[in-house]
Amino acid sequence: MDLVREFRVSDAIDIALVYYFVYRALLVLRGTRAFQMLIGLVAFIILYLLSETFDLHTIHWILDKFFVYLVLAVIIIFQNDIRRALARVGYPVFAAMTRQEEVQVFEEISRAAFRLAAQGKGALIAVERDASLVEVAREGTPIDGRVTAELLVSIFQTSSPIHDGAVVVRKARLAAAGCFLPLSSNPSLHRYLGTRHRAAIGLTEEADALVFLVSEEQRRVALVADGRVMPASSPDELRLLLQQVTSGRGREPAEADPRPDRSTGSVA
Repeated sequence: MDLVREFRVSDAIDIALVYYFVYRALLVLRGTRAFQMLIGLVAFIILYLLSETFDLHTIHWILDKFFVYLVLAVIIIFQNDIRRALARVGYPVFAAMTRQEEVQVFEEISRAAFRLAAQGKGALIAVERDASLVEVAREGTPIDGRVTAELLVSIFQTSSPIHDGAVVVRKARLAAAGCFLPLSSNPSLHRYLGTRHRAAIGLTEEADALVFLVSEEQRRVALVADGRVMPASSPDELRLLLQQVTSGRGREPAEADPRPDRSTGSVA
């Protein structure tokens, strides 16, 4: 009762801020190697507390020495994951796209994707969400143009000098083309998946971006999110997938065709 009587508005604000930052940290680390490390760290902490409670002196001594170097080891090993996570914590303060801009951008990308699939042209189109893709875009050819189906189709023609790579869309603008995405190292992926699929999956494993994937050989369109490849047989099905993913109701990953996507040696 004394605690309730002494509870102040500032205490409520303090608790709410801690909850928000812890929640955001867990959210942005989800699916990364850093998150897996965090789970392991929690297990070590629980074991440390148990060893102290039940007087397991040897285990307690070993873990006590281990924790001295743990923080430094985590920073060195997972510096890239931590940097991306910190960027994602602050980035939502600055809105990437309004809902109207998002719908218009997705519609243009959808038109381009199915047109490219009909032509037998491969493509990767990455759309930035909360996590910034500025580092990915920086490695490509700057464009800074309005997102249109015609421009996207022209970029991925084999005669285009910047077709070999992914297109990055940031803040409703076509930021860059010819960008290279990180390949997934997930050992559970089918070994016949081509580099285009692995690049799309790799980016969505590290960031919350959406990637529109057009398979050159299979002439199929798929939406890739959270490391999942979700094929779409029509523009309407792609719109439904986008609605589910952006509203947080994504579906289970579809079984990918194990046939290789015989793209060039690049990720697109």
